[in-house]
Amino acid sequence: MQTISVKCKLPVTVELRCEIDRTLQGFADACNQILEVARSEDCWNTTKLHHKVYKPVREATGLKANHVCQAIRRVIGNAKSVKQIHRFKPTSISLDVRTFQYIEELQTVGVTLMCGRVKFKLSIGNYQLALLKGQSPTAATLNKTRRGDYYINICVELPTESIGKTPKVIGVDLGRRDIATTSTGETWSGKQIQSVRDRYSKVRANIQSKRTRSARRLMRRLFGKEHRFQKWLNHNISRQLISSAKQLGAALAFEDLTGIRDNLNEKPRSKTERRRINNWAFYQLRLFVGYKANIAGVLLVFVPPAYTSQTSDADIFTQSRVNPIGMVRFLSVDIVGLNMMLI
Repeated sequence: MQTISVKCKLPVTVELRCEIDRTLQGFADACNQILEVARSEDCWNTTKLHHKVYKPVREATGLKANHVCQAIRRVIGNAKSVKQIHRFKPTSISLDVRTFQYIEELQTVGVTLMCGRVKFKLSIGNYQLALLKGQSPTAATLNKTRRGDYYINICVELPTESIGKTPKVIGVDLGRRDIATTSTGETWSGKQIQSVRDRYSKVRANIQSKRTRSARRLMRRLFGKEHRFQKWLNHNISRQLISSAKQLGAALAFEDLTGIRDNLNEKPRSKTERRRINNWAFYQLRLFVGYKANIAGVLLVFVPPAYTSQTSDADIFTQSRVNPIGMVRFLSVDIVGLNMMLI
């Protein structure tokens, strides 16, 4: 089974906005208090940290019991996934089976806030309805955007096709000039996304230099446009890669570019080049391909990046990795010129 998140919009009345904001603020305060204790006592074990912070955090914030438990898990999870946590903001709250319920017949969700259980009508389309049909989700995340809109990301499990042996491998070379190039000759140019990023960078610099109220309003309107375009582009590329692999009955071999930004930033580069390197969204593409491959039953392997753009032999595809966030398990394969060939 593959777990994915279904984003659903929540129409919220003015009265309930205050209650949601109060719960979000309480959850953020709880996370920050838990983080301080974890740092001061160097305790990063979920069970041990629970015994240290549960009662004082619940008394200080007024949160429900399960909200505090989720806050502890949020702190530990973030500490494992990022290098340094500065401060939690009141933008989201994690929900579990005790604080969340999806009612398919009414297309509503029940969410436990600080004031109690509240039901919200979902504002969704056919895409979300198809993914939620027949599901009994037990986890979700309630989010508030910078524009003040509320969304709930519902975790659902989709059936996956079995991954069988394949005699073929499609090599995928990642880059900035061309986002992806396959050994079958397909290529996706990075010229458009680079142009978009450069344009938004100039616009942001111009707006920020004005420092007026209208400039700040414009910045809020522009926020996220660049990110959404990059996400849309990577979703399209990942879909096409999986479709090609599925049609040919082939596996996909990706370069493992872990740590490439650190290596590139050590070299002397201009400010523009540093920005372009740090905006390179190859990891997002890798995640999108990962979960789509798991659902479609396409084998995905990672190989050392050295010489992959020059070599056409299958003996370079011999390494496997496990996705660091646990979304997809990549299987070990022995393809040293034996049972796989690069196509």
